[in-house]
Amino acid sequence: MPGRIPDKFIDELLARIDIVDVIAERVPLKKAGRDWSARCPFHDERSPSFTVSPTKQFYHCFGCGAHGSAIGFLMNYDRLEFPDAVEELAQRAGLKVPYEGGREAPREDATDLYPLLDATATFYRRQLDAHEKARDYFAQRGLTAAIIARFNLGYAPDAWDALKNALGTSAARIALLEKIGMLTSGERGGKYDRFRDRVMFPILDRRGRTIAFGGRVLAKDDGPKYLNSPETPLFHKSRELFGLWQVREAHAKIPRLIVVEGYMDAISLHQFGATQAVATLGTATTRDHAEILFRQCADVYFCFDGDHAGRQAAWRAVESVLPRMRDGRQALFLFLPDGEDPDTLIRKEGLDGFEQRLKNATPLSEFFFAELSKDANLANLDGKARLAEHARPLLAQIPDGAFRDLMLAELDKLTGVQVHIATAAAASKTRAARPAHRSLVRAAITLLVQRPLLAAALEPPWAFAELRQPGVPLLIELIALCRTRPDMTTGTLLEHYATREESKPLQKLAVADFPGGEDEARAEFLDAIAQLERQTTQQRIDDLLRAQTENALTEAQKAQLRELLANKAARG
Repeated sequence: MPGRIPDKFIDELLARIDIVDVIAERVPLKKAGRDWSARCPFHDERSPSFTVSPTKQFYHCFGCGAHGSAIGFLMNYDRLEFPDAVEELAQRAGLKVPYEGGREAPREDATDLYPLLDATATFYRRQLDAHEKARDYFAQRGLTAAIIARFNLGYAPDAWDALKNALGTSAARIALLEKIGMLTSGERGGKYDRFRDRVMFPILDRRGRTIAFGGRVLAKDDGPKYLNSPETPLFHKSRELFGLWQVREAHAKIPRLIVVEGYMDAISLHQFGATQAVATLGTATTRDHAEILFRQCADVYFCFDGDHAGRQAAWRAVESVLPRMRDGRQALFLFLPDGEDPDTLIRKEGLDGFEQRLKNATPLSEFFFAELSKDANLANLDGKARLAEHARPLLAQIPDGAFRDLMLAELDKLTGVQVHIATAAAASKTRAARPAHRSLVRAAITLLVQRPLLAAALEPPWAFAELRQPGVPLLIELIALCRTRPDMTTGTLLEHYATREESKPLQKLAVADFPGGEDEARAEFLDAIAQLERQTTQQRIDDLLRAQTENALTEAQKAQLRELLANKAARG
């Protein structure tokens, strides 16, 4: 797995980047007081509700709730993974991204690896032009010159060292070719081409760079039908989707994604107008795939064979997407007729026929309960109990929200068993119902999130750390964080909490209205802290008085109580 990017580097990067510049290159912004505004790029709207704050260095849409730092914007708008978004901004700032252990290869190697992979794709493409049998294969499959060019398809010659001789111009280059999986070693240590006499399918990352290849044999009995690049520093097949770059090129806003199992299936769908098709790379759908898919759009269609193996693959997809099924997302399943695959079906029925099948696709909820009910006889109590027991751990993975509630309600309807699953949200509501002086803590946290520099005014130790109130531990943590990272902005702070449960509450506080300026904010913050310290003193007095009634005070505690009471009386 990739190594961790240090928080300190993220801070430095976001301090050097102006989020307004990053967003303005992609979205037309207009000045609106101290901030900038635009129509939100993440949902359709007529009037601007999308704001970018140069002071806080984060964006927020009051319509759809989209929000984040410059990193988060690139992840959502350019659909990049977190490391790629950081790399993009780092390149802009002239910085090199450090990684803390665990990474298979440092990113600086990519300066050699990416160009070599692109050169490999170019070599294979030229070989396709030079070999009639490879061109005939694609012609027989009905591919046009335009679609071959769009996917940069090629051919690996029937030779042991064609690629090695063409690109392995030095020992260092040969070592790099082996590192990216294009060469392999024989029993005696010799290096030779991994792909031979195969039509080649370049696999691109989400920035359009070649990172690997898939190769298909021309003759049925000539080795495994498909061969993929091995895992390399740049390629992890469980986290990549063939054709995603072409989908992004075809759509400014992706309306849906159609997940198929083969390269040719995805390519044929594109050729016939279904330009939202992607393919997994010979693996079952993983949770990483699900995250990537839903980051592109809200509606994902999984296209599988209708046989037993196809339904097993569909169930693995269900298990992968359930933890990603936040409200507004949809997963649907299209099961194909016997003997058909997406390639043959769209050629036979055309785009209209295929679209009609998509309209009749099975929603995840329907497939979920149908599959789990297969071995549970719902006509008796034992069968209903079995269904409830099998469904419980799976439904627990669904994020809190309406979809989860509806799935639980459907299970209740089928079994008559009310399944209760403890959630973080429910626990939070329970805590919120307890009587407590939350407003001061909330006010202090709000001001600190919006103006992290306020933390510099508070020297440790912080007496109110002993206050037994919800939110105090978070406030202490925020103060310490902001003091140790003086360049922190609102955007940087929110990025720090992006993967924690406090993220959403802090996002809401970041956009809360505060009518005053900097002086008023500082005064209100210090006043809130002073009041929290007085509450802490009163809490200590109450504790000592309770102990006094039980004759449990030491002489030192008696002296402390007298001092606290005297100080309180002096303050009036």
